[in-house]
Amino acid sequence: MRILLVEDDLVLRDMMARSLTDAGHRVDVAQSVEEAEHFWRVQTFDAVLLDLNLPLTSHTQSGLGSGLRALRNARANGDRTPVLILTARNRTEERIAGLDAGADDYLGKPFDLAEVEARLRALVRRTQQTEDRVELGGLMLDRSNRRFFMDGAPLNLPGREFEVLWELMTPPGRVVNKRMLSNKLSEFDEALGDNALEAFISRLRKKLVGSGVQIRTLRGLGYVVEAVGAGSAQ
Repeated sequence: MRILLVEDDLVLRDMMARSLTDAGHRVDVAQSVEEAEHFWRVQTFDAVLLDLNLPLTSHTQSGLGSGLRALRNARANGDRTPVLILTARNRTEERIAGLDAGADDYLGKPFDLAEVEARLRALVRRTQQTEDRVELGGLMLDRSNRRFFMDGAPLNLPGREFEVLWELMTPPGRVVNKRMLSNKLSEFDEALGDNALEAFISRLRKKLVGSGVQIRTLRGLGYVVEAVGAGSAQ
């Protein structure tokens, strides 16, 4: 998953970012209301971890802001990215305010990092209508353990190829737009170009030979992973 982590506490932010990265996720961090709003506008995320107590750092504003502002603005712009609020504010009325602003779940501090990841998986599973274990032909994705298997044997893939196939299997049969896929896998300071993306797709096609699964190109639309025979590979 690509996750936006919005947290101003340096120690907690670094610990969470490291834990999520070690678990195989791509994590972008923001520490103020303005940074959160900027990242949310320019990048596609699978989920957002959002603190409520955030500083305002612009030239015209200073002091303590609220992550609810970033959340309300995102929802007003039609963004439906799953949001898990992480905050020391754990009173009932504040939980209600967060949920009313458009949050999908709420977890009070202190929390267990394993529970954070489990809740993230549940949110994405619900919003993207996916299951923890997905099978197509001889290919199986175990989301909870972040592993692919082909005909029962582990299918070990380099990082970017893993991420491409993960996106195509979320869920299988969904047409994934090339630009969306490129944006999801790009760094903020380094865009993933079409040639690089096509190279990943080409290598994945070779590794999936014999699995009963193919990656098909739909001209002008993107890519779709499907059972062999469902369409002509291109």
